[in-house]
Amino acid sequence: MATDTPLDPGAPRELRTERLLLRGWRESDLGPWAALNADPEVRAYFPEVLDRAQSEASAAEFQRQLLARGWGWWAVEVRATGEFIGFAGLDPVDEEVPFDGVEAGWRLTRSAWGHGYATEAARAVLAFGFEELGLPEILALCAAGNLRSRAVMERLGMERDPAEDFDDPTVPEGPLRASVAYRVRAAVPPRP
Repeated sequence: MATDTPLDPGAPRELRTERLLLRGWRESDLGPWAALNADPEVRAYFPEVLDRAQSEASAAEFQRQLLARGWGWWAVEVRATGEFIGFAGLDPVDEEVPFDGVEAGWRLTRSAWGHGYATEAARAVLAFGFEELGLPEILALCAAGNLRSRAVMERLGMERDPAEDFDDPTVPEGPLRASVAYRVRAAVPPRP
C-alpha cells in the first residue's frame, strides 16, 4: 500500500501556484508515476516507455537531486485534490546535447492534459530559476514533433532559433532524434 512517506528523508523546497503544488517525491507517487511512464501516448516523443523499476529509480534520483541541490524535477500535484499528475522542474542540460545551461521540463499524465497545468507549473519553475537561482536564461528541449510541449514553450514566451535545431545524440536514430531548443532570458539582470 502506497503512503505519503517521502522517498528520502528531508523536505525539499516546494513551489506553489494557484492550483498546483510542486513538491518532493512520495511513496504514493510511485504507482501513478509508473503508469504515466508506461503510457505510450505520454511517452510518444521518447524512445520507449519505462517499466515500474525504471520509473521508481527515476523518482528516487529526482528526490535525491532535490535534497542535494534544492531544485530539480519536482512531483506535481493538484492542490484541490492532492492528486499526483506528473513532474516539472529544472535540470542541467545533458552533457551530450550541444547546449550548456539549465533546462525546464514537464511531463503530465494524460488526464491532466488540456487544463493549463503544464504552463502553470512551468511558469513557477521559470520564476524559481530566475528569481531564486539567478539564472540568466533557461532552455527547453524537445523532439521536433512534440507540438504540445512546443506550444507550452511558446506560451511561456520562449523563443526558438531554427539554426539551433539539432539531432539529440541521446536518442537512437529515427524520427524522434530531430529536436528543437527554445530559450527565455531573465527579465532582469542575473544576481552577481
